[in-house]
Amino acid sequence: MKESQNPSSRRSQKMITDALLSLMKKYPYPEITVKQIILEAELARKTFYRNFTSKDDVLNSYIDGVILEYTQALTAERADPITVIFDFCEKKRKLLKLLDQNDMLYVLLLRLNESLPRISKATDMSRNPFARMFGDLDPDYLIAFNIGAIWNVIFKWVRSGMKEPLDDVREIVRSYIYKSVPTW
Repeated sequence: MKESQNPSSRRSQKMITDALLSLMKKYPYPEITVKQIILEAELARKTFYRNFTSKDDVLNSYIDGVILEYTQALTAERADPITVIFDFCEKKRKLLKLLDQNDMLYVLLLRLNESLPRISKATDMSRNPFARMFGDLDPDYLIAFNIGAIWNVIFKWVRSGMKEPLDDVREIVRSYIYKSVPTW
């Protein structure tokens, strides 16, 4: 996405993103075209390309915004990070379902793997709840643990239809962490 503070550009970006997400509810992602997005958004093709390079750019930009919101919630609160993560999943339940419906949970995983290390380097590690939990472990490994372990469990829950209460899944993750980190 091409960054802009222009209110008109921001409004167009939101309209384009909303159009893509709406189309993803009706059609498989690979079948969605830029033409469909601009028709759904009721915008001109040049408006689309003034803001995005492709439909993948639209989706990645949206997911990056979600990840930024997630990291802000993690670093802003002094609450247990597992609680923050699962509360965030509850809040983004529709997005998780939509990505699963389109066999695209992997996109979120890829974006997490790309974004979190970059965000971590720009963030005071004393505010990182996993650093507080795990002490002096290497931050890159803490990020890999968060992404690999916790998010894959969340994705398993999503792929199984989100039948179990999210609180139960949170407690499963918490129990595995307690067993792997006895001093926590």
